[in-house]
Amino acid sequence: MARVVPVHDRDDPRLVEVSGLNDAQARARTEAEHGCFVVEGLLVLEAVVLQSPYRLRSVLVSESKLQRVLDVLGDTDVDVFVGTPALLESVTGFPIHRGIIASAARIPLPSVAELLEPATRVVLVEGLNDHENMGAMFRNAAAFGVEAILLDPTAADPLYRRSVRVSMGHLLHVPWTRTDALPDGLDPLRRGGFTTVALTPAGDTSLHDLRPTDRLAWLVGAEGPGLADATMDAADIRVRIPIRSTVDSLNVATAAAIAFSHDPGR
Repeated sequence: MARVVPVHDRDDPRLVEVSGLNDAQARARTEAEHGCFVVEGLLVLEAVVLQSPYRLRSVLVSESKLQRVLDVLGDTDVDVFVGTPALLESVTGFPIHRGIIASAARIPLPSVAELLEPATRVVLVEGLNDHENMGAMFRNAAAFGVEAILLDPTAADPLYRRSVRVSMGHLLHVPWTRTDALPDGLDPLRRGGFTTVALTPAGDTSLHDLRPTDRLAWLVGAEGPGLADATMDAADIRVRIPIRSTVDSLNVATAAAIAFSHDPGR
């Protein structure tokens, strides 16, 4: 059962996991030390409670949103700290317009083999460090039935607050893990019988000409530089999305959504 706890002090030690959100370096240290991550807003809070494997650790909410939060939490065993909007801003470092901020526990990442075993459609992300694009990538994956996401060691932490918010909470139930640096990180896909398809404006095959395959892994790179040459060389197929010549490329999350939606095997 949720326990309602009024708070009045910005330095209350019980709020440490949701404090200082405007300092990226301090936030990273806090999350590493406490094994937590932060979610914001009622919709994402609901995703944690109802759709994810993550355990809710604490909630900080403004007085006006308390009842709505309690309705979502139901029988969840968690402390709900209640304060004024001014207190929330003082604790987090910026106005919390949604009036809800919460901490959830991180969980151990599955092995790549464990993640791939039941999947037929996956995406491997190389070097993506924009948190909004990361969140959009997970949301698109959920929308089009991509069953798992592999991140190379240089990709951003998907559990960063902005990524989770942009994903509308879908990031919390799409399975993901880290793979080895590319191109070696492609080896588990090869062993699993996946056809690896690199998305690149320089692709020699149009997306519309892609043939059906039982197990498919999309390879996508960071905004701007895209996939590394070694990764593209190691891919089975290099695919381009046909666009007008006056446009150089598409946003990475947009390109991925188009590719996912045109999967010939679905």
